[in-house]
Amino acid sequence: MGSDDRHGVPHTRREETGVEENRRFLMAGETGNIPGSYYYGETDDYAKPTEAGKKGGCHVKIGVIGMFHETNSFAPGRTERHHFLNEWVAGTQSYRERYENTRTSMGGVIDGAKELQAELIAGAYVAATPSGMVTAECFEELAGEVLRSIPEGVDGLIVILHGAMVSEACRDVEGELLRRVRDRVGRELPIAITLDLHANISPQMVEHADILIGYDTYPHVDAYERAVEATRLLGRMIRSEIRPVHAYKHSRLLVAPQAMVTHEGFMKELMEAAFELEKDRRVLNVTVAGGFPYSDVEDAGLTFVVTTDNDPAWAGQCAEKLCRLAQERREEFAVEGYPAEESIRQAIRLEAKGPVILIEGSDNVGGGAPGDATHLLRHLLDTPAKSLMVICDAEAVGLALRAGVGGSFEAAVGGKSDSFHGDPVPVRGKVRLLFDGKYRHIGSYMTGQWADMGRTAVIETRNVTLVLTEQRVAPWDPGHVASIGLNPADFDLIAVKSAVAWQTAFGSYAAGTVQVDTPGCCGFNLRHFTYQYLQRPIYPLDSEI
Repeated sequence: MGSDDRHGVPHTRREETGVEENRRFLMAGETGNIPGSYYYGETDDYAKPTEAGKKGGCHVKIGVIGMFHETNSFAPGRTERHHFLNEWVAGTQSYRERYENTRTSMGGVIDGAKELQAELIAGAYVAATPSGMVTAECFEELAGEVLRSIPEGVDGLIVILHGAMVSEACRDVEGELLRRVRDRVGRELPIAITLDLHANISPQMVEHADILIGYDTYPHVDAYERAVEATRLLGRMIRSEIRPVHAYKHSRLLVAPQAMVTHEGFMKELMEAAFELEKDRRVLNVTVAGGFPYSDVEDAGLTFVVTTDNDPAWAGQCAEKLCRLAQERREEFAVEGYPAEESIRQAIRLEAKGPVILIEGSDNVGGGAPGDATHLLRHLLDTPAKSLMVICDAEAVGLALRAGVGGSFEAAVGGKSDSFHGDPVPVRGKVRLLFDGKYRHIGSYMTGQWADMGRTAVIETRNVTLVLTEQRVAPWDPGHVASIGLNPADFDLIAVKSAVAWQTAFGSYAAGTVQVDTPGCCGFNLRHFTYQYLQRPIYPLDSEI
């Protein structure tokens, strides 16, 4: 969020001081302020203008780096270096070639720098599809590459992060990376970070960032706008127009992604309350991070970060207000659903004039799930309704390739990752189409971004059109079915391996929805998970918070 972007509220310019900088980290309990809150930043008595600010902002140079992964601690398998190779971009030219004119965080930084008439110098940006635990070796390799790529001689730095990356050796990956960045560039260089709405924001992340901007939307359709906002605020800090200070508050609430939809329900009201606070001249940004409950880390859960222009007390009051609102209405985050077979019956009973979306969030690819769960597929094969499902199974794709277009297909599909997500299901049908799996986003989510499903086969079996992919692919964009000649409007039921983000692909077609409650590493019943590191007590796992 940002008052500059949403409300047009001007910010007062602070006079520069020449007093030596001293960044502060204060626990509220030590200062008599709000219990459980943390304050970060500089105040008038300690602030020091940046070199660019002293120069009047002439020829400002902004660096950008990033490391982006949403880690599911409960997902099968491990995430290694090779999983990041599809989006490993280093150097300004490569960065611009890949991201210019895209509605991504990276594209937002490019356009934000243009707006500031600043020179943008890119280091390394690496990203991978959400998946299981990142190996210790992978984290160290990635962190090393990113740190070594930090451009020299810049006036400010933007770091693009997710906020829920976890490795075997470090549970707060982003916080640790930012600590290492600070060690490398020093305490004086202004740093802005962007975060996903599902970030599990830790005190360490807030401590080492001057500006922290999280997405406002789920489905995430504002990554570009938030990156532009972060770049604008960084520019203002470089010019010594603002002195950002933060207040951080953890709600002690663990929320399932299905309850974080920002255009409806209580989450919408919570975001609107944050927007209202941003109308205040003192407030630079309010970030509401729903958190990612499938990362087993100490700080998982719903958090708030309020950034003001040199007013830590007001930041703390705003964060506390939002936190109390969330706690008072925590029961509104509850999610209910139906078992697989019953969910199909419920969908058919709707008698909808268009596709009904079966939301199999427990196998949410965007949350790190394997994308090969068969609990729903097993029953979908028996329904008379015309149905569509995308499922990851590289082995089955290989068999389809050998059969060729028009050939007969017979294989056990899905259930290859582990038994938790179901057993393989026998499928017999015909190969309708084969495709290399590459397409570009054409919808509202990260428009222009490239995606790769791996080699892809479309199988017709009974009343089901089954799309088999080599790579896990989340239904974030209509291109993942349009690229293979499928029209969502032609189906009665569409099964999606997603919690909420399916809306950017199928939302305009949906005539109804049914939540499916099946086993999986992204299930919405959080009591089914055994947490080892999550700080307790926390709702809904504990009755008292």
